[in-house]
Amino acid sequence: MKHFFAVSLLVLTSLLGLGIAKGGASREAVAAPQTGRAPVIVELFTSEGCSSCPPADALLKKLEEQQPIGKAEVIALEEHVDYWNNGGWSDPFSSVEMTYRQEQYAASFRTNGPYTPQMIVDGHAEFVGSNSRQAQQEIEEAAGRDKAEILLTANSPAAERSEQFNVRVGKLGGATAGDTAEVWMAITETRLQSSVTGGENSGENLRHAAVVRRLHKIGEAKTAGEFSFAGDFTAKLDSNWKRENLRAVVFVQEKKSRRILGATSIDAGR
Repeated sequence: MKHFFAVSLLVLTSLLGLGIAKGGASREAVAAPQTGRAPVIVELFTSEGCSSCPPADALLKKLEEQQPIGKAEVIALEEHVDYWNNGGWSDPFSSVEMTYRQEQYAASFRTNGPYTPQMIVDGHAEFVGSNSRQAQQEIEEAAGRDKAEILLTANSPAAERSEQFNVRVGKLGGATAGDTAEVWMAITETRLQSSVTGGENSGENLRHAAVVRRLHKIGEAKTAGEFSFAGDFTAKLDSNWKRENLRAVVFVQEKKSRRILGATSIDAGR
């Protein structure tokens, strides 16, 4: 994992201190080497209308809650696609945005097209989402790669049903020449479940991991310099989301290669 130089950390701490003074109480998270775990983004493209998806959902939930891979901090993104919605059950967590994101991966991996359940680790590897052995292998390998350090701070919100964040990304290591490093924020919600009354999973009570409620591109990181990105972002929270179950996830992802260069997360609704 890439380390910030000590002087850079001092500057970063000073800058954040100024932001905290303006915003009042704050919480912060950093992809920090001293934790002993490297953040790894594990995405699962799934649907409540797909009968082979519940085992993959359960695997992602286990990886997120139990954190069984010692070198890795698994950051789960459960992304519900909408192309199963005409099969007798409309997934309440699905969106066309998640389908489009999966289509981008299909083009990058040169697969025959989107499918469920599909698990993708750090944008590097894709496989059937219920394959626990391959999931462990890919997550272990991803944890050993260099990571950009990201510091994420949640400040007092300026408006009701919103959360304000400050994002700072360190130097990018191993970036692909000619590619664009995009900075993304996802708002996820855990402890969601559905009693399905139609389609392939009719009669099942499905429980989910960290469902992606909203995904925003918040900027682009520079490939040179000790600090590749710094900025503020206000996330709007829907009234039906339970704040105590929300997290904010920030990650840097190359637009063409789809590789994820760094990530972190923080409680988003407390």
